[in-house]
Amino acid sequence: MNQDHTAEITRLRQMVEIRSFSGQEDEIGQFLVDEMTRLGFRAFRDEAGNAIGEIGEGSRTMVLLGHMDTVPGNIPVRVEDGILYGRGSVDAKGPLATFISAAARSGAPADTRLIIIGAVEEEATSRGARAIRDRYQPDFTIIGEPSGWEHITLGYKGSMYLTYSLAGENAHTAGASASAPETAIAFWNTLSQWADQFNSEKKRIFDLVTPTLVAINSNNDGISDNVTMRINVRWPLGLDDEAFVNTLREMAGDAEIRADSFEVPYRGEKRTPLTSAFLRSIRQNDGQPRFKVKTGTSDMNVVGPAWNCPIVAYGPGDSQLDHTPNEHISLDEYLKAIDVLAGVLQTI
Repeated sequence: MNQDHTAEITRLRQMVEIRSFSGQEDEIGQFLVDEMTRLGFRAFRDEAGNAIGEIGEGSRTMVLLGHMDTVPGNIPVRVEDGILYGRGSVDAKGPLATFISAAARSGAPADTRLIIIGAVEEEATSRGARAIRDRYQPDFTIIGEPSGWEHITLGYKGSMYLTYSLAGENAHTAGASASAPETAIAFWNTLSQWADQFNSEKKRIFDLVTPTLVAINSNNDGISDNVTMRINVRWPLGLDDEAFVNTLREMAGDAEIRADSFEVPYRGEKRTPLTSAFLRSIRQNDGQPRFKVKTGTSDMNVVGPAWNCPIVAYGPGDSQLDHTPNEHISLDEYLKAIDVLAGVLQTI
């Protein structure tokens, strides 16, 4: 292992060792600013707390948007048999470290201002991405999320959270009236049946409506009977979200439906100079490139519709390990991803 690879691996391990749950990114943010400054970037924290590093000048702008926060969960950081274990190793400090390492190795593309952003709170509210959405209008964008070093992610489903609330008068259990929890469960069953019917002719999971019952709480004080449900819905391109929410309100009857934490689905174009550069670089590194779409969401959902430029998500790691207690990343794959991205920056 040469010195360059040692530095790149050390950088990633140091990032993973810094705990940075959403809303607690100050230490990792300062580390990234110091590290990018040391590597020759113009680095700073913005008003939202994002860590930003810039290199290069020119008529074009390219944004590499990663995130430095993680979901909660302490996983002892260790390296075993070439595998780095730790919270955030995959989601998404591995991809963010790939951005910094590749840019430090290759420099900015010709005639291009290259901007690397470690955003805050992607795992919560995407506050960091929202803060920079109107600040930049890039010509190319790469989102830092695990795709596997040979794969390129083109899009993500949308996500909305629904709160179902129903309050009524208490009824005797021997009576004919349904309790509030029974009414709520009936609504959930109706929603599930609606989704099954919508999905009946769909072949790809990316095209499905997938509701998930996140939580249900009820209480009865002898006078009133109350229930609240929290539901997440992943939804595809082509679904009229406003009409969908209205349909839910009709299903809910006397209950209140409130939609929040709303992210629209987004998919980038398959044939662009950016995807061509990735395909070429992956093949040059003996990989077999493949496009994919994801059923989750990312900051692509936030900035993609606003920037409307060639965009992909890319980074090392297996996204099935996101948020799990066994989160880990292959260091060989991490180094391969750096090679690929450095090739993209050199040729686009």
